Amino acid sequence: MTDYARLLNQLTTDTLDAATFRHVDHLGVAYQALANSGFFDALHTVATGIDRAATRAGALDKFNATITVAFMCLIAERMVANPYDNAQDFIDRNPDLVTGAPLRALYSPERMTSARARRIALLPDLPQDGSRQRLTIG
Repeated sequence: MTDYARLLNQLTTDTLDAATFRHVDHLGVAYQALANSGFFDALHTVATGIDRAATRAGALDKFNATITVAFMCLIAERMVANPYDNAQDFIDRNPDLVTGAPLRALYSPERMTSARARRIALLPDLPQDGSRQRLTIG
């Protein structure tokens, strides 16, 4: 089992190896940060840590503010709605987050991966009524 508390510590101390940090690790670290502190402190910790890790790895375009904020919101909301024993329990019981399906239902690929989305958190552009018509935002 992955020690997400250890990975969170590595993220905050700039010792995380970005090359081995997988999407599921992002989820576990986000859960751990949210379990340890309030939403905005956790968001700041995770977002700045991931951005710094990507920069150290030379992947300057890797960090995506939209994806980070959206996942932090989804994780926090689910943590409030249901009790979880730990980060691994959360991951095991939320497999849709592992696949990224909720974000694909909210964002068009163009919006989610745009240069703007990497810099700032963008609102979703796909309607939630099933019509799949894009909303006009900015």
